[in-house]
Amino acid sequence: MTCAVSGGADSLALLVLAGEAGCQVTAVHVDHCLRPGSDSEAGVVRAAASRFGAAFIAARAPVSAGPNLEARAREARYAVLPPDALTGHTADDQAETVLLNLMWGAGLDGLAAMDPERHPLLRLRRRETRALCDELGLVPVEDPTNADRAFRRNRVRHELFPLLDDIAGRDVAAVVARQAELVGDEGRLLDQLASAIDPTDAAALAAAPVALARRAVRGWLAPHGHPPDAATVERVLQVARGAARAADAGGGRRVLRTGGRLRIEDG
Repeated sequence: MTCAVSGGADSLALLVLAGEAGCQVTAVHVDHCLRPGSDSEAGVVRAAASRFGAAFIAARAPVSAGPNLEARAREARYAVLPPDALTGHTADDQAETVLLNLMWGAGLDGLAAMDPERHPLLRLRRRETRALCDELGLVPVEDPTNADRAFRRNRVRHELFPLLDDIAGRDVAAVVARQAELVGDEGRLLDQLASAIDPTDAAALAAAPVALARRAVRGWLAPHGHPPDAATVERVLQVARGAARAADAGGGRRVLRTGGRLRIEDG
């Protein structure tokens, strides 16, 4: 089992708990070289891996400062991690992701946010991972960018959730994270039902309940690039219904209808 371990409290907790669960763990630390001394953070992870019987790998994925830093760092990180690597995101991270996705107009999958199979700590809170580190005498790396209000996620964390808690009179992050779990369960059911629809069969697609038809189209187009947006899916459904003969599918591709069948064509 590969665990992405930055050296923060959440990822150190993941390393410890994975080992306690009997897993053979490899801790991978990815250095984005964004701040002076960042290479020393690998030493924190190396020491923790040694203490808890895990293998250790140090990787470098340099990212330059500038716009969309979080997204670019995430892409660089996942590019050097194995596709099945686990991360230490918590329920707090999940709740933040839900609200950020909501701001971007995400659909059901965006509101389900992170998959628990890749993020096994989604039922733990940030305060619990910190408490575990304190109990074990682990000193986590403190990333100063986590306090920088220039990043939208940090504003959600430090400004929006405290305001929501005050308005609701309760811990809203816990509620949002739980809703994401429920939405994820329902999304997986819809995916299962949608898998019975042949998205290249125009008549079948047009006759299907629209929620399932949308998911069938999205799943059909996604392997050819990024998941399509809602407007693209609707254009393809218009072709299936006979309202159009072709539609822009994004990425320089088109969807066409011939003899009652849909096909993807480049250019």
